[in-house]
Amino acid sequence: CPSASPRHERRQALATLAASESPPMRRVLSSAPAAEMIGAAVAEKAAVRALSARAVSTAAAVATEEGGGISMKTKVPGPVGLRLMEQHGPQGASGGAISLFCDYRASDGCYLVDADGNRMLDMFSQIASLPLGYNHPSLLAAQADPLLATYSTSRCAIGLMPPMELPELLDETFLKIAPAGLSRVQTMLCGSSANENVFKAAMFAYRAKQRAKAGRGPTDFTRDELESCMVNQSPGCANDLSILSFRGGFHGRTMAALTCTHSKPVHKLDAPAFDWPTADFPALQYPLEHHAAENAAEEARCVDGARAIFEARLAEGRPVVGLIIEPILSEGGDLHASPSFFASLQRLCGEFDAAFIVDEVQTGVMASGHMWAHQAWGLPEAPDFVVFSKKALLGGYYFKEAFQPPQGYRIFNTWMGDMTKLLLFRAVLEAAEREGLQARAVSTGAALMRTLEAARERHPRAVRNLRGAGTIIAFDCETPEMRDELAAALRNNGVLVGTNGSQSIRFRPALIFGDEHVDEFEGVFAATLRQLAL
Repeated sequence: CPSASPRHERRQALATLAASESPPMRRVLSSAPAAEMIGAAVAEKAAVRALSARAVSTAAAVATEEGGGISMKTKVPGPVGLRLMEQHGPQGASGGAISLFCDYRASDGCYLVDADGNRMLDMFSQIASLPLGYNHPSLLAAQADPLLATYSTSRCAIGLMPPMELPELLDETFLKIAPAGLSRVQTMLCGSSANENVFKAAMFAYRAKQRAKAGRGPTDFTRDELESCMVNQSPGCANDLSILSFRGGFHGRTMAALTCTHSKPVHKLDAPAFDWPTADFPALQYPLEHHAAENAAEEARCVDGARAIFEARLAEGRPVVGLIIEPILSEGGDLHASPSFFASLQRLCGEFDAAFIVDEVQTGVMASGHMWAHQAWGLPEAPDFVVFSKKALLGGYYFKEAFQPPQGYRIFNTWMGDMTKLLLFRAVLEAAEREGLQARAVSTGAALMRTLEAARERHPRAVRNLRGAGTIIAFDCETPEMRDELAAALRNNGVLVGTNGSQSIRFRPALIFGDEHVDEFEGVFAATLRQLAL
C-alpha cells in the first residue's frame, strides 16, 4: 500500500496529469464538469494508475483495497432496484428482461454492486463480456490516452475515413492474437452484425466461383441480376444459397443470425426466417469417460446428418455455402463435442465447397484456456472465418484471403466497429500478458471444477452433467424449477451466475477471477445448497 493517503495520491495525480502536454486531457481535467462527464472515480483512478507502477496490480488486490468481498444488504432486486424498474417500465424497460439495476462506479474487480448496495461476486460478467471485471486499473489508465478522447468525441466511419492509427492498432490488438492461418480481420459492432457479414462474405465468394465457371469476373453482373436484386428476387439475390447451423446454437438476433439461432423459442417467435437447414448437435452423456462408445456413436450420427443435408441441398440446386458452429453451444445449454467432431465438420465443408465458420463470440479471448477455443481441436488448417465479440469488446471476424470482398461497399456500415474499443482492447491484452490471465483461466477453471465435483458428490440432484473448458463451465440441475430456485438463491446470497438451456447453470467469470474467488464461491454455494435442502 502507498505511504501517502489514497486521497492525497489521487489529487496529486490529477494535478500532474492536468499539467501534462496533452491539451485534450488538460481541458477535460481542468474543466469544472469533468467529474460529471466521465465520473469522478473513473477520472481519479485513471490518473493514479496511468502515473504509477501500481497499474499492474491485480484486480483482486484492488477489490481488497476498495471494500473486500461479498456484502449483502437486501434481496435482489431490493427496494431501490424495484423503484427503478417501476420508473423505467414506461420508458420501454430496455426490452423487458432487466433483472437488477447496478452501481457501476461502486463495482470493482469481480464484484458487482447493485442499486441497493449489495456487493455480489459476479461469475457471469455481463453475459461473458467483461475480460477484466469492473473498473480494472489498466482500463482506467487507458482513459488518460488523448486518442481515446479524440475517438469518443469525433467518432469516425472506419470503413470510409479511418484514423491514421488504425493499421498500427490492428497490429497491436486483433492481428497480434489472430488464429494461425488467418491474417485478415474486419471489425464490426457486435456478434450479430459480424455473423451477418460473414454470411454475406461466404455467399459473395461462392457466387464469384460460379461466375468464374461461366467465364465472368466476380463483379461482372448481368442486367437480370442487377434488376432482380432490387425486388429481392433471384438471380440477383442469392435466395438459393444457405448456411447450415445446429440445434442449440446461438448466433445473434438479427435476421440471418436469428435464422441460425436454435436455443430458445422466445428468441425466434413471430420473426420471419430464411429457409436454411438445421442439423442435430451431439447430446453427450456424462461423465465422458463412462460413455465413450455412446458419445462416439452420437457424434457419428450427427456428422452423417449434416452430410445428408449437404447432399440433399446440392441435389435440389440450392447448395449450403457455409456452416456455422460454436466451440461450446452456450445459450443452448453449454453443449460440448469432441475435437474429432469439429474436424469432421471442417472436412465436410471442404468436400462441399462451403465456408467453415467458427463463432467464438462467447468462447474467445482466453476464457477456455486458449486464446480461441477452437485451437484445442488441432485442426489441419484454420477455419475460413472466426467470429469474435464480448471479451474482445467489439464485434468482428477473421477471414481467409479467398473471402476478401470483391469490391467496396459490399461489407459496410457507418461505424464498422469502434476505435475507442480498439484502444481499450489493447489495454486488455497488455494486462492479460502482464498478469498471466490465460494461464489463470486454466488453473482457476480447474479449481472451480474441483469445487463443483465435490458438490456433485454431496448433491447429485442439484449438480449433474458437469462440463467445461477453462472457466467456461456449466452443470445441469435435475429440473428447470430447481435450476431457477438455485440461481435465485445464489444471487440473494451474493453470487451471480448465468442460466442457459432448459436447466443449466453456467459460469462466465472475468479473466481476473482467481482462486480466492473460487474459495468465496465455494462457501456460498455449500451454504445455499444446504439452505435449499438440495
